[in-house]
Amino acid sequence: DRRESKLTLRPPSLAAPYAPVQNWQHQPEKLIFESCGYEANYLGSMLIKDLRGTESTQDACAKMRKSTEHMKKIPTIILSITYKGVKFIDASNKNVIAEHEIRNISCAAQDPEDLCTFAYITKDLQTSHHYCHVFSTVDVNLTYEIILTLGQAFEVAYQLALQAQRAKPLGAGAGEMIETKSSKPVPKPRAGMRKSAVRVCGQERPAGLSW
Repeated sequence: DRRESKLTLRPPSLAAPYAPVQNWQHQPEKLIFESCGYEANYLGSMLIKDLRGTESTQDACAKMRKSTEHMKKIPTIILSITYKGVKFIDASNKNVIAEHEIRNISCAAQDPEDLCTFAYITKDLQTSHHYCHVFSTVDVNLTYEIILTLGQAFEVAYQLALQAQRAKPLGAGAGEMIETKSSKPVPKPRAGMRKSAVRVCGQERPAGLSW
């Protein structure tokens, strides 16, 4: 029931420290009942041996940009974002290539050296290895919107988890609560922002936006 789905989201500046904007890009229902699709070039992924937050993301962006700069053809995919996670969809045949749950995604960030490039890190639950997936778009505004939408997906998932917790019967046992928390960890939005800024379409925006 869409009427019951309405959530009160914290603005970006409250959902995560240092977020530079005051409003989200979409209505929460868009990320709950539908999806936000963005076309991007997939530069590839790399294993992160030493996870250092957004620093690892930015390192991966630099390496993947360098390794693909002479490639004549880079795969084009559709990133389909919902509160559940992100799907890679082949732009040519619409087949789903990969899917990452929102709880396994972290450190989504723009590349401060090339604002059209961005990436996020995922955790493989079977191996506990971390991988960074790197993308690029043709427009810095599009990259900015994708990162902001990922941040909103974290916030929607977080608020839905809180809503589900409040709906639990008061008599729920402690064991049940512990099991729920361990099996479905609540994703927490995170943010980091470089102090340098760039003007895009007459507005001042951070040179590197991350969640």
